[in-house]
Amino acid sequence: MITRVISGSVLIAMSIGAVWFAPGWLFLLIAILLAALACREFAALARASDLHIPGVLATIATALTCAAFSRASFGIPLDLALMSALVVLGSLSLASWSGGRDAVASASAALMPVLYVGLPVGAMVGIREQAGPQGLFLLMLTVMVSDSSQYFVGRAFGRRPLAPRVSPKKTLEGAYGGFVCGTALLAVVGHWWLPSVPVLLRVLLGATLVALGIAGDLFESMLKRSAGVKDSSALIPGHGGVLDRIDALLFTAPVYYVVITHV
Repeated sequence: MITRVISGSVLIAMSIGAVWFAPGWLFLLIAILLAALACREFAALARASDLHIPGVLATIATALTCAAFSRASFGIPLDLALMSALVVLGSLSLASWSGGRDAVASASAALMPVLYVGLPVGAMVGIREQAGPQGLFLLMLTVMVSDSSQYFVGRAFGRRPLAPRVSPKKTLEGAYGGFVCGTALLAVVGHWWLPSVPVLLRVLLGATLVALGIAGDLFESMLKRSAGVKDSSALIPGHGGVLDRIDALLFTAPVYYVVITHV
């Protein structure tokens, strides 16, 4: 328990420092490192599921996709990164196929890190550049408050399971607590940190982000349960791996990015 609290405190301090104080080029490097570690963990989950993906090239494609969202990326176009990933990783899947019945699963797993990790982490880079550190931190804070509310409300009042086959400890009551607290936080704090978004849209956005955060958490739990592992890795003492820490953000960041960019 003490190890979990200490490592959690260090993680929060590092996250705040990176979001608020890192220059653009350094934040991009941190994001690429985060994406590479998450891609490595996804490859390990794939191997545990008897699916083998080209880990090095998948990581490069994921990093390029992430970098394409930043002005500090030397102008890598996002469409070029995605099309290159499709052609290269798809061709490698073809070359490595041994004639079994796993072609669809293996090819999909090879391309998945680009979509599941590269695009969302890149979206967070884009959010910071367009809405500032406060815009990105508002997203992260909403997810953190929602997660914490789900945990404590679930422990106190949880009776009905939310998704028993995927995550038996999650409850509907906990989800309701997450919706109330996460939505309220974004609607209120967004008055200062996201002033260009009207209050009704902030409420709708907050509720949407909470729902997507829950879905992202359950999605990663599904991957781990299918692979027969408890955590995506043991990188962070008491907290598992990178995917375990950013699973909710991987589903919320793309939608938040669209709202920031287009709405």
